[in-house]
Amino acid sequence: MHSILAVDDSASMRQMVSFTLKNAGFAVVEAVDGQDAWEKANSRDFQLVLTDQNMPRLDGIGLTKKLRENPRFKSTPILILTTESSDEMKQKGRAAGATGWLVKPFDPTKLIEVIGKVIR
Repeated sequence: MHSILAVDDSASMRQMVSFTLKNAGFAVVEAVDGQDAWEKANSRDFQLVLTDQNMPRLDGIGLTKKLRENPRFKSTPILILTTESSDEMKQKGRAAGATGWLVKPFDPTKLIEVIGKVIR
């Protein structure tokens, strides 16, 4: 079973994302912000990281950069799911190593579709 790290500082958003992913057959580990996600990522492997952008302590782009520096996460798909939709933010995400950029509110079917395309 593929394991996904879902990162968002909003409890309701984490619940929605988690519910969607679990219904699609994924194992989900939740993190409350980028720092929490970084700590969890160091203790186990994930097939995908799905992160919010605007969070306290460590934002999504910061988390993406840190994960990409770790050889274990060099090729792990990282999707940023956020309310940010500017091209500038998307470019920053790509530059940091994000695989994709999804804008909230998300369509559960589309989210699963995108994950299906990038997960190995």
